[in-house]
Amino acid sequence: MAKTIWAVDPTHSGIDFSVKHMMIANVKGSFHSFEASINADPEDLTTAEIEFNIDVDSIDTRNKDRDAHLRSADFFDAEKYPKIQFKSTGVKATGDGEYDVTGDVTIHGVTRSETFQVTFEGAGKDPWGNEKAGFSGKGKIKRSDFGLTYNAVLEAGGVLIGDEIKISLEIEGAKQA
Repeated sequence: MAKTIWAVDPTHSGIDFSVKHMMIANVKGSFHSFEASINADPEDLTTAEIEFNIDVDSIDTRNKDRDAHLRSADFFDAEKYPKIQFKSTGVKATGDGEYDVTGDVTIHGVTRSETFQVTFEGAGKDPWGNEKAGFSGKGKIKRSDFGLTYNAVLEAGGVLIGDEIKISLEIEGAKQA
C-alpha cells in the first residue's frame, strides 16, 4: 500500500490505561474523546507521521469522584491543560508488522520523548467498500516525569498511587480519499 491519510474511527478504537492503587491492585481507565492524524502505509510504518490529541475531560475510571479529582489541579489540571498530545518523531521496524514508535508526548504542559510498541493488525474492506486498517499499541510512562506527583503515603508503607502508567491502544483507521 502507498502512504495515505487514515482517519481514526472512534467507535472502533480506544485509549486505555492502568495504574497501581495502594501497591496491590490495578485501577483501569479510558479516554473516550480523541482525534488522530495518521499519514502512513499501514504495511510499513517506518515513514508514518502520527499525531494524537486526547481530551483530558473524557477520562473515565468508572468512578465520578475519582474522575473529577483526576481533572483537578492535583493531577491533569484539565482547565489549564485540556489536551494530552502525541506527535511521532521516528518509527523503527522491530519485526514483521511490529514497530517502535517514538514521539513527543505532552501532558500537563510537559513534553518528553516516549516510545510505544505498535503492531499492524491487518487491513481490509468493510461491507461498504471502505478500506480499514487496524493497529494495537502499548507502552509505559512515569506520571512524575510530567509533573503529576500527587500522592499519599500509606500507613503500612508505600504510596497510594503508582508512578508507572501502562497505556494500551486499539486503533481502527479508515483510508481517506
